[in-house]
Amino acid sequence: MKKLLWIAMIAAPLRAQEVSADIDRALEKVRTAQDRINKNNDEIRDALKQLANQKVFTLDPYLSGLDTLPLMTFAPQDDRAREAAERAREALDRSQELYRDATQAIDEQRYDRAIERLDRVIDSKSPRADGAYYWKAYALNKLGKRDEALAALAQIPKQFPQSRWINDAKALQVEISGASPENQSDQDLKLLAINALINSEPDRAVPLLEKVINDPKNNVGLRGRALFVLAQSRNDKARDIVAQYAKSGSNPDLQLRAVSYLGAFRSKDSQQALADIYAANNNPDVRRAVLRSMMMARDSAHLLNAARTEPNADLRREVIRGLGMMRASAELAQLYSSETNSDLKETIIQSLWMARDTGKLIDIAKSEKDAHLRASAIQKLGLMRDPKANEALAAMYSSESDKTVRVEILTALWQSGACKPLVEAVRGEKDPAVKAEGVRRLSMIRGCKEASDYLLEILSK
Repeated sequence: MKKLLWIAMIAAPLRAQEVSADIDRALEKVRTAQDRINKNNDEIRDALKQLANQKVFTLDPYLSGLDTLPLMTFAPQDDRAREAAERAREALDRSQELYRDATQAIDEQRYDRAIERLDRVIDSKSPRADGAYYWKAYALNKLGKRDEALAALAQIPKQFPQSRWINDAKALQVEISGASPENQSDQDLKLLAINALINSEPDRAVPLLEKVINDPKNNVGLRGRALFVLAQSRNDKARDIVAQYAKSGSNPDLQLRAVSYLGAFRSKDSQQALADIYAANNNPDVRRAVLRSMMMARDSAHLLNAARTEPNADLRREVIRGLGMMRASAELAQLYSSETNSDLKETIIQSLWMARDTGKLIDIAKSEKDAHLRASAIQKLGLMRDPKANEALAAMYSSESDKTVRVEILTALWQSGACKPLVEAVRGEKDPAVKAEGVRRLSMIRGCKEASDYLLEILSK
C-alpha cells in the first residue's frame, strides 16, 4: 500500500505534465485548422461537396446548395465528415460575426471599419456576400467615393442574379448617381425626424413610418431606422407592421431585424406570429432568427415544438442550448426521453447542467444505457458541486460493477470537492487499478482532513 501511495503522488505531477502536453497539442490543432479555414475556404467547400457525393452526410431537404454549409445532418459514424463540416461551420460563423460588426459600424458612422469587415465577408464567399456588397457601397458613398460605390453595387446582379438585394441595389444606384449635398442633407433630416416622430404623435407617425419602410426608393439604412423606431412603439399598428415585414419583407436584412424585434415584444400575439413565420418559411437564416427571437421571448412551448420537429440537427442543437439558458428543465427532460440522436442527447445533458437540474442528471446517470452519455451525465454531476449530486454519486458507486463507470464517479466526486464521499469510495474499493486512481485523486486534494488521514492510514500499514 505504501508503494501505491508513492506511485499516486509521483503520478499526479506526471499526469499534470501529460495534460498540459495534451492541451498544447490540441491548441496547435485548433490553430492549424484556423489557418486552413482562413486561407482555404474554397477548399473546404470542395471537400464537403466530395463528401456529399460519397454520401458521408446529407443536406437538409429544404436547402438548395452548399451556401448554407453549417446546416447539415451528419452520419454520426463518420468523424471526417463531422470535422470537415465543423470547420466550415466555424468559418461561416466568423463571416456572420464580421457582417454584424460591419452593419453596427455603419449605424455608428464608422464607415472605414465597416468596409474593412465587409471586404473580409466578400473574400470568404459568405452566403451574405451580396448584402456585404450593398453595405460596402452604402459606406463608400457616405465617404464620398461614388465611383467605387457604384462599382460595388454592380457586382450584386453580376455575381448573384437571384439575390433579394438586386432591387435595393438598383434604388441605391439611382440615389448615388443623383446624389448632391442637398440630397444627403435631406436623408439626414429624415433620420432625425424618424427618431422624434414616435414620441410626439405616434398615431400620425406610424403611417408615415410605414410609408418610409415600403418605399423602394429609400435606401436600406433609412428603412431600417424606420423599422427600429416602429419596434420601440407600444402602438398596436406599429407592431402589426413589424410582424408583417417579418413575414414577407423584401429585404433579407430588414426581415431578420423585424423577426428579432418581435421577440422583444414578448406578447402572445408576437409569439404566435413568430411560430407562423417559422412554420411557413424554409429559409435557414430566417428560421434561426425566429428561434433566437423565441428564446428572447422565453417562449418555451414553441421552442419545444421546434426542437421536436426541426429537420436540421444544427438548429435543433441551438434550440436545446437556448432551453438550457432559459432553465426550461421540464421541456429538456421531455426532449431527452424522445430524442434518438446521440449527439443531441449529449447537448441536452449539457443544457440540463446549465439549467441546474440535478434530479434529471441523476436519473440519466443511473438509467442511461449508452456508456458515453452516462459518463457525460456523471461528469456534469461532478461539476454541479451539489450535495444532492454528491450523495447520488456515492450511492451509485457502491452498487456499480463497471470499472470504467466507477472511475468516472471517482473523478466526478473529486471535481465536486466531495472529499469524505471520495475517501469512503476509495476505502471500500477492491480493484487495485481503480483504487490507485482514487488515491491519486485524493493526493491532489488540499485542505481535506479525511483525505490526509486516509493517506496516513495507508502509509502506516
